[in-house]
Amino acid sequence: MFGRVKPLDAILATAEKKSLHRSLGAFQLTMLGVGAVIGTGIFVLTAEAAQKAGPGMMISFIIAGFVCAVAALCYSEMASMVPVSGSAYTYSYAVMGELIAWMVGWALILEYAVAAGAVSVGWSGYVVGLINNAFGVHIPNLLVRGPFDGGLINTPAMLIAGLVTWLLVIGTKESATVNAVLVTIKVLALTLFVFLALPVIKMHNFDPFAPLGFSGIGAAAASIFFAYVGFDAVSTAAEETKNPQRNMPIGLIGSLVICTVFYLLVAAGVIGSVGAQPMLGPDGLGLEPGSSELAAKCSLISDQAVVCSKEALAWSLRQIGWPQIGNLIGLAAGLALPSVILMMMFGQTRIFFVMSRDGLLPESFSRIHPKYNTPHFITILTGIFVAVFAAFFPVGLLANISNSGTLFAFGAVSIAVMVIRKTDPSRHRPFRTPALFITAPLSLLGCLYLFYKLDIKSQVLFAIWAAIGLVVYYAYSRSRSHVGRGLVEVHEDDIDAPDLPVPPLPGID
Repeated sequence: MFGRVKPLDAILATAEKKSLHRSLGAFQLTMLGVGAVIGTGIFVLTAEAAQKAGPGMMISFIIAGFVCAVAALCYSEMASMVPVSGSAYTYSYAVMGELIAWMVGWALILEYAVAAGAVSVGWSGYVVGLINNAFGVHIPNLLVRGPFDGGLINTPAMLIAGLVTWLLVIGTKESATVNAVLVTIKVLALTLFVFLALPVIKMHNFDPFAPLGFSGIGAAAASIFFAYVGFDAVSTAAEETKNPQRNMPIGLIGSLVICTVFYLLVAAGVIGSVGAQPMLGPDGLGLEPGSSELAAKCSLISDQAVVCSKEALAWSLRQIGWPQIGNLIGLAAGLALPSVILMMMFGQTRIFFVMSRDGLLPESFSRIHPKYNTPHFITILTGIFVAVFAAFFPVGLLANISNSGTLFAFGAVSIAVMVIRKTDPSRHRPFRTPALFITAPLSLLGCLYLFYKLDIKSQVLFAIWAAIGLVVYYAYSRSRSHVGRGLVEVHEDDIDAPDLPVPPLPGID
């Protein structure tokens, strides 16, 4: 099961051919991390966290940020040692063998595709709210919400997923400058929210602080984890970092601390200005976010609660007397979030491409369009799935399912870094995880805890996805694997990679 290992020396020999100039210091790494982390989650999942934890969601942000910090330190050692494409999939292949690598790749497929669907639903909420409040055009819920959420189909979310798929197929390149502008828009929008919401905080809105107990805080942390994904952009920059042993921890921990403080300020602004108590059912328990029961209860009060809003930050500003600024927040989300969808889908097609190139998936998945030089087949297939997810499922469920894939991959990396420290202690490591045999178990335990706190539906769906993955591996991939057939091809310099959009440095999410 664990015998098929992709030779690390061959991977590293290829990586040496494309060694990058070490130019990034601690400040640049920190800013890279801030740009990569601050994104969709805080715009979209604030209402979800409020419904699960009430004001206690502030503790949830700290828990999720801590788990990300220890996972990031483990990720960094592997990224500095194996600085190639494929991220956690390639690390696992080099250390723990093909089966684990396959399961990690399979989990990453789930992470990226479902996350793109979640961002599409979040984009829809802000754009529909903007159209309604700025132009007075009311679109019926049947057309802008999925069946679990009091509607029929989320048409705008499906359309934006289709548009991004088309852009990926024709091979549009997204420049670093455009991404920098979009990151700036997101950060300015959140900063403006903080400046307007904090002065009108009312302390009584924080009482009760944890209406559903610590169980609710943990469940909110499992959802809010989505708001931190993207920090691995810092980890993978190890090859370009001056003095990585000093600067990587500063960049990683510094960016996560800044983002956590920023998120706490936004959360405090929402809670203190408009209140964030959860909607309770007849049994006194919190109603499930994205459920028809919550949608029905919200409709009774005309959605006049932050936990009912699909655009929590914009809605909160309108409630405290800043309707036009609220519309601007909606516009900022409408402009910035499509680039996040694009990068999620880009990551999805790249994982498919790398796995196909290793023989684990059909060659058609890495087939390149003769005109656009993009992997059109797998891009269109991915786009169809993303559009279906976006059309019919609520944002919270999609974020949780995506988190399950992410947590599995991070847990695998936490194990891999301990295994290779024991099996190959003399290998050159530009960055060594500090106190590894404390940090890595903490990371693994944190990932397991957050997975345990996900809702049952997400856990079951992940288990079904993993079972399907095992069937596919043993029925198809194992017999066709290049490594299994003795074909050790290493393409990690990506000379043969398709002409996909250039991943931006900051701003993937």
